[in-house]
Amino acid sequence: MTEQIQLGDIIIDVVKKKIKHMHLSIHPPAGKVRVSAPLRMDSETIRLFVISKLAWIRKHQQRMQEQHREAPREYVERESHYVWGKRYLLRVVEKDAAPFVVLKHDSMQLHVRPETGKARRQEIVSEWYRELVKEVVPDLIEKWEPVMGVRVRQFFVQKMKTRWGSCNYRQGNIRLNTELAKKPPECLEYVVVHEMAHLLEPSHNSRFIALMDSFMPQWREHRDELKRTPLGHEDWVA
Repeated sequence: MTEQIQLGDIIIDVVKKKIKHMHLSIHPPAGKVRVSAPLRMDSETIRLFVISKLAWIRKHQQRMQEQHREAPREYVERESHYVWGKRYLLRVVEKDAAPFVVLKHDSMQLHVRPETGKARRQEIVSEWYRELVKEVVPDLIEKWEPVMGVRVRQFFVQKMKTRWGSCNYRQGNIRLNTELAKKPPECLEYVVVHEMAHLLEPSHNSRFIALMDSFMPQWREHRDELKRTPLGHEDWVA
């Protein structure tokens, strides 16, 4: 059963389900607002809940719209790219040799064969980002395993559209997004700890929050940093 609430210029879809608590989420690309509410909850209670979240809704709608307007990378000369949170200007070097990427001062040098197209350039840079993450993660896992009392059996690094990381707690595996190489190093460490915490608690319940608070008290700051430039199709949940 779906209803709608309008508060000024914001329209909220209300979906009633067999749940105990309300959940508020914002969905791309336009920032559509949705509330999931218990079946017997009255409209006034839902309305007051949404009113209490208006500032949060507007803030995240704006962020989502800004993210949606970002132009895709073209992998051309003097384009901005980020590595571990620092901005570099791309320099394209064409020569008939195996492709590679290297950082020199404030530039990211992309060495490619002549006539290499955008798709292939993107592939080369993406694989380079993946290798950066793969180099750093083993030390982070080794650092946190004795602290958290868990063991990561395997980790994988791949490009993901909607998540910074994921955990298969039954198999003891974690997956990390290639894009984390663009963020400050502490963001990668936060995601590693977040996914390792799921080995202790699979859901995002109060126990999980307490674990994160215990292991990494500043984790919310790192989460907010990731949200400033979210992945293209990420939803926000209050």
